[in-house]
Amino acid sequence: MRSETESLKAGRAYAKAEHRSRVWEIVGRELRKFGTLFLYLVLVFGLFTLHQWVVLASNHISYVFYGASVINALILAKIMHVAEALHFGERFQDKPLVFPILYQSVAFGLLLVVAYVVEEVIVDLLKGKSLVQSVSDLGGGTPAGFLAVAVIMSVALIPFFAFKEIRRVYGGAAFDSLVFKARGDAPSGKKPA
Repeated sequence: MRSETESLKAGRAYAKAEHRSRVWEIVGRELRKFGTLFLYLVLVFGLFTLHQWVVLASNHISYVFYGASVINALILAKIMHVAEALHFGERFQDKPLVFPILYQSVAFGLLLVVAYVVEEVIVDLLKGKSLVQSVSDLGGGTPAGFLAVAVIMSVALIPFFAFKEIRRVYGGAAFDSLVFKARGDAPSGKKPA
């Protein structure tokens, strides 16, 4: 028969292992969330960069890709990840899905534009530009330019938040099965048409 001390040691070791397992589970979940945000933003910003290249090339202006879209995606994905952890943009959860999807898209679109403006101003100030010069470079420096960037960013985020909200309502495992498994493996047992 084991002594009481041995039982306590075994219990503590089990609790430590459980705690470590739980920590790694949380780290993995948060890394997946961040990775998803990052990859989505890399795709969106990469498309913006490609569009900029095409427009400039059509006017015979050379443009070189420097990877700024990847760095911006990394920074802005971290901002979005922290904002989500702070429950930023969580409203209308009990309403039809169109409401939380549009609300989050607009809220995060505006957040990303503000974060991008702050980032660009800081970078330009470090390069020796004045605050006025920094702001005038963004969105053409006009309110209409800023509004256009905010609208574009908000619309670009709609698919991301649509998938996120549908996954929340449908259930993570069921949604993942529906989206990532062959149609013959549909959870309802019926094959979709």
